[in-house]
Amino acid sequence: MDLGEARHAFVSGGASGIGLAIADALAARGLRVTIADLNDEALAAVLAERGAHFRGVRLDVRDRAGWQRAKAEAEAAFGPVDILVNNAGIASDGKTLADMPPESFDRVIAINLTGVFNGVSTFAAGLRDRGRGHIVNTASMSGMVADLPGLGSYSPSKFGVVAMSETLRLEMAPHGVGVSVLCPSYVATNLMANTLRAGGQLSDPSASLLAAPMKPPEVGEMVARAIEEGRFYIFTHASRREAVEERHAAIVADFERM
Repeated sequence: MDLGEARHAFVSGGASGIGLAIADALAARGLRVTIADLNDEALAAVLAERGAHFRGVRLDVRDRAGWQRAKAEAEAAFGPVDILVNNAGIASDGKTLADMPPESFDRVIAINLTGVFNGVSTFAAGLRDRGRGHIVNTASMSGMVADLPGLGSYSPSKFGVVAMSETLRLEMAPHGVGVSVLCPSYVATNLMANTLRAGGQLSDPSASLLAAPMKPPEVGEMVARAIEEGRFYIFTHASRREAVEERHAAIVADFERM
């Protein structure tokens, strides 16, 4: 998509980390941006720093009525949404599946997977009807390869986002709407703090990703370029390619054993 023709982006989980970096990258290309987030303080700080091309709305991505209110407010202010970024998410509690409280599993699925669907459900029909636009769904490398224990809710949620995005791409392409799925590895974000803020649990409450070498602005630029180039998969860490190749080789090998 030519971002020079886009006017308005809506970014969930947009007040910090990867979401804010994507918002900044799109704003730098001339878009007005609505950022949606649960963190009122972060929203206020972003809006104070970035001026009239940004607006904010408090949104829990599990709240379908809240999505409808957010859409109405956003489009009343900035016009129809051209770019939807479903970025909000939380981490797993780190427990094995055998020991995971069902409510912990449900929370991660509700935010990471159903929250993405709620965004699609709110905006995709309008994009399709206008015959233009782009949707970016944030998954994870844990949605491509499940190779770490303790992610028994997180990986399924992110695999689900990849599958949903693949289906959405097929459905939206005939109508001129692009779809991308972002699969980052470790990026310096406040995912852990946001998990606790959303009512989630962590096996180590002091855990942090903030020391990760890759910083959010790098990812924001990757996403903006991918939208412009019409790319579907957006990977951030070439070092994870081998794990993906090994997984797919194992799948093919078992077909050959039939």
